[in-house]
Amino acid sequence: MLRSAVLIGLALLLSACGNEPAAPRDSAAVPPLETLTLARESAPRERVWDGVVEAVHQATLSAQTGGRVLELPFDVNDYVAAGEVVVRFTDVEQQAGRRRAEAALAAAQAAFNEAEADHARIAEVFERRLVSKSQLDQATARRDGARAQLESARAAVREAGEAVDYTVVRAPYAGSLTQRHVEVGETVRPGQPLVSGLSLNRLRVNVDVPQSEVDAIREHGRAAVLLDDGRRIEAEKLTIFPFADPATHSFKLRLDLPEADTGLQPGMIAKAAFVLGEAERLFVPASALLTRSEVTAVYVLAADNRVALRQVRPGHRFGERIEILAGLAEGERVVLDPVAARGWLAAPRSAS
Repeated sequence: MLRSAVLIGLALLLSACGNEPAAPRDSAAVPPLETLTLARESAPRERVWDGVVEAVHQATLSAQTGGRVLELPFDVNDYVAAGEVVVRFTDVEQQAGRRRAEAALAAAQAAFNEAEADHARIAEVFERRLVSKSQLDQATARRDGARAQLESARAAVREAGEAVDYTVVRAPYAGSLTQRHVEVGETVRPGQPLVSGLSLNRLRVNVDVPQSEVDAIREHGRAAVLLDDGRRIEAEKLTIFPFADPATHSFKLRLDLPEADTGLQPGMIAKAAFVLGEAERLFVPASALLTRSEVTAVYVLAADNRVALRQVRPGHRFGERIEILAGLAEGERVVLDPVAARGWLAAPRSAS
């Protein structure tokens, strides 16, 4: 009695999905509908766990020189292109230091030129045996010392130039500003955090997986992220951490995603599917499925050419195909165009 009531309820539910008749009036006629005969195919056997999305490129920029904040062109949530200025300091001290270094370089260059010319004259006189070897050695030492001073002055100029460059902080990559740690007019010191940001171009998903499944995942090395809109994003790289959490005994896995418009944001939860093996499965095109409320169904063409709406339980999506977990059997014919099937059922036909 209970089973009969369940069957009657299911029939009423499917009938309510569109009020289509279960079969055409002329059951002997072959409906002009394109169908697919189901056959089991070998497909990956997967398990799905929830993971957390994070940005691959995220950083906090710190000051590399001291100064007062002169400019903060961007605020939180602003998009920043690679190389754009995000913080600018006053550079009075740094510019003065560079001018001192450049003046010292000019003096060192003059001293070296004089020492080199003096060494050339003494070397020429030494060739004519008019001066002693010790005088030549002294001239050589003065020239070499002047050359060392010149190299030191050049390094000081480069260092002073770097100090000036440090007063302008640029974005290392394109992304969004997530936090400002300083404000205009504030005095900063070397090492102090300035701004934080991240790039949404490259994302990855961190997943905690039970230790019982890690060996199978490591063997196959394939994973994908399942999006809410049904899309499946294959991971470019799967990283398995070589140690387990001592509290949960789970391993952390990291899925690096390709650059794509996924709609994911750092901090969101995403479903990650990992391949554990192979299994025989039934697939139908996603376009053949008909969804009404919480019911998913397909039109089936029976052996006697009757067309009926059949409730099914879908599984994972693989590209443009959907795995069918229950409701269909191998060898059955599924109508590929549900709109055409419904139209054919609703069209009036004369009795044979």
